[in-house]
Amino acid sequence: MTWPGGAEVASQVGVGGGARAGSAAGPAACAGTPRPEMAAPGLQLCAAAALLLLLCLPLRARADEHEHTYQDKEEVVLWMNTVGPYHNRQETYKYFSLPFCVGSKKSISHYHETLGEALQGVELEFSGLDIKFKDDVMQTTYCEIDLDKGRRDAFVYAIKNHYWYQMYIDDLPIWGIVGEADENGEDYYLWTYKKLEIGYNGNRIVDVNLTSEGKVKLVPNTKIQMSYSVKWKKSDVKFEDRFDKYLDPSFFQHRIHWFSIFNSFMMVIFLVGLVSMILMRTLRKDYARYSKEEEMDDMDRDLGDEYGWKQVHGDVFRPSSHPLIFSSLIGSGCQIFAVSLIVIVVAMIEDLYTERGSMLSTAIFVYAATSPVNGYFGGSLYARQGGRRWIKQMFIGAFLIPAMVCGTAFFINFIAIYYHASRAIPFGTMVAVCCICFFVILPLNLVGTILGRNLSGQPNFPCRVNAVPRPIPEKKWFMEPAVIVCLGGILPFGSIFIEMYFIFTSFWAYKIYYVYGFMMLVLVILCIVTVCVTIVCTYFLLNAEDYRWQWTSFLSAASTAIYVYMYSFYYYFFKTKMYGLFQTSFYFGYMAVFSTALGIMCGAIGYMGTSAFVRKIYTNVKID
Repeated sequence: MTWPGGAEVASQVGVGGGARAGSAAGPAACAGTPRPEMAAPGLQLCAAAALLLLLCLPLRARADEHEHTYQDKEEVVLWMNTVGPYHNRQETYKYFSLPFCVGSKKSISHYHETLGEALQGVELEFSGLDIKFKDDVMQTTYCEIDLDKGRRDAFVYAIKNHYWYQMYIDDLPIWGIVGEADENGEDYYLWTYKKLEIGYNGNRIVDVNLTSEGKVKLVPNTKIQMSYSVKWKKSDVKFEDRFDKYLDPSFFQHRIHWFSIFNSFMMVIFLVGLVSMILMRTLRKDYARYSKEEEMDDMDRDLGDEYGWKQVHGDVFRPSSHPLIFSSLIGSGCQIFAVSLIVIVVAMIEDLYTERGSMLSTAIFVYAATSPVNGYFGGSLYARQGGRRWIKQMFIGAFLIPAMVCGTAFFINFIAIYYHASRAIPFGTMVAVCCICFFVILPLNLVGTILGRNLSGQPNFPCRVNAVPRPIPEKKWFMEPAVIVCLGGILPFGSIFIEMYFIFTSFWAYKIYYVYGFMMLVLVILCIVTVCVTIVCTYFLLNAEDYRWQWTSFLSAASTAIYVYMYSFYYYFFKTKMYGLFQTSFYFGYMAVFSTALGIMCGAIGYMGTSAFVRKIYTNVKID
């Protein structure tokens, strides 16, 4: 089994006397000294700051991971993170949940430095190994495992399930395999020798590799000695390029990826051209017909065969059913689009994959900061539709997405706690997320709602709304809103499903997604295709004299989420080897959240584009 970056583990364990590991599966960040936060006025704050500085100085003298610079003989910390089954990437446990022993060095505690790091289950614990910058260490025994029956059974279970572990040196991730079984599956062996090769360039660490050797058979009531060695070597790798070996250009920049982008781009050109040609020709004929009708007298007009979208001009701007929910969904979709756009741009500029949990932390920060977008679009739409319970709408809009995400996470958290997994979210982190919702997102949403209601909350429709709703005539089955909704998501999904494979693989497998330029192109293509499809669907619906276009335009675009979620089932059963209640619930739970958020975003994009189209065509026709 080959890991990204060229390291071989699992199936190649034992070849050449060892198992080589050293690769990348996720973001890395600074893991350093504890930084407790205290809030105290005046002298108490100064005293606390001075005490904190005194506490931090000894540790920073030993290992300056935040600056990533070291002096000769300065301590380098090896952090042990998690251990878990190879096929279930999200099912991870603390490294020392297995009966590994700890080195003799005095322990250094680690605090979660970012919210994303805590939410992703990073559990760094000091290994106890004595490692100094540019100081080679020959093979040295650092501890001994007293292998009783219980500890042997724990190791055997881990080996049967292909457990691997993760470590960090200077924020560079390292992977190793716990052990292996013989061909008959009767005897089990533990790798006891960690052979570290660390590359340095000047006073910085730029490369780390781990080779697991020392295969020892697991026999009850014996003692197993754990050893390590460190070899320092000079490297020409630049510090800025030290994460390049963890990337996989052959996978993400494969010809299929380029072809899929080109294919989607050609689909956009064809679709935009087709929609423009059909609508321009059809609308020109409609305008000509309606202009001819204007020249008729009343009797000829009454005897004439009037049909088409003009006939519903008195109902087309009628408020949608359930305007409170509808406006909240539109506001949330606009916010998700803003978050996606900003996070992709930031990821294109900054290498977020080099920081542990940085992508998630960035997304949370941007989501909170863009809350006025939600309030503005949701509040203004609700006001234009004549809504009076604007405070209730603001609360629903503000907490719609956080409630969905937190509810799913809360459910999965129960399973994680039952499994004692590192993915179990600490109570303090839950409190922090709730504080962000109540003290950041809600006030900013209120600001956006007030601005939206005052700046664009007045209805300025080009047509008056009739007091009595027009009856909707019967039409062919394929013109029903339910059919249009089901078919509307096919083309948008077709434009992104190849990219979905790469995104799923980076999240659920062991790849680092870094081609955010591709993602930006796909987002643009998705927006264009979604708007074109919803405009066509809405035109046919209005031409059938059905004025219920608001929900139809939203749901026809949002149905993309159904196809994405269906694809996630295919990916789970045919592209992965995941198993177990925890990993399955984690996968399908968060895929449901992802699909729903994508659907709400697409629905909002489709509605906004369609709304501009509807307003345009009714502005350009004469209405008595």
